[in-house]
Amino acid sequence: MGKDSSPDSEDGRTARRRELYTGGERPFDPEDLVMARGLDVTPERVEEARRLIEEKGPAAIERYLP
Repeated sequence: MGKDSSPDSEDGRTARRRELYTGGERPFDPEDLVMARGLDVTPERVEEARRLIEEKGPAAIERYLP
């Protein structure tokens, strides 16, 4: 298998790798914004992120991604 189809963690277990991109040039959802902020995903934080996205658009995530 190729590198992209089966990423492995250092201990040999297969891990799901989620790509992060810089800025808001790609679609993102409220869960992405919560994770970009370094927080655990909870219903309250997802709702807060949803409001921020509606209010600020892509700028909501751009401040957290390099």
